[in-house]
Amino acid sequence: MIACVTSSVDETRALGGAVAEVADVGDVLVLVGDLGAGKTAFVQGFAAALGVTAPVTSPTFTLANRYEGTMVVNHLDVYRFDCPEEVYDLALPELLDDGVTLVEWGETISAALGADYLSVTIRFGSGDNDRRFALHGHGERWQHRADRLRTALKPWISPC
Repeated sequence: MIACVTSSVDETRALGGAVAEVADVGDVLVLVGDLGAGKTAFVQGFAAALGVTAPVTSPTFTLANRYEGTMVVNHLDVYRFDCPEEVYDLALPELLDDGVTLVEWGETISAALGADYLSVTIRFGSGDNDRRFALHGHGERWQHRADRLRTALKPWISPC
């Protein structure tokens, strides 16, 4: 587990961009956090680092947004899903073959995501714009990149 802190929306976006530098086609990131914690800001920075120039918005009502950059970025929001089986309506297996996929509220469908994913938990900090992150790699894909991820996140790493 890697613990990080940010103190502004721009820093949250920058942290997302740093994670994108380590991402590869087929990767899944599960974003966990309360409403307003910064999940979409994280995705905005992630997508920008991969050359996405289109506005990145929350897919709360569309369920899935697709962005073209140096790599395809699939941005899902499964907040309204009642059970993991609903994820198959989004054609998740096809998305995973075609870029990197970030899933807001993904903990609700983690059983459908397979063994390899990076969980990014975002919590509110003490100040209005402060955020605490816990990044945890699940499976071999992320375990092999743990050192690269830690290096990319060095500016934000917190001892606790």
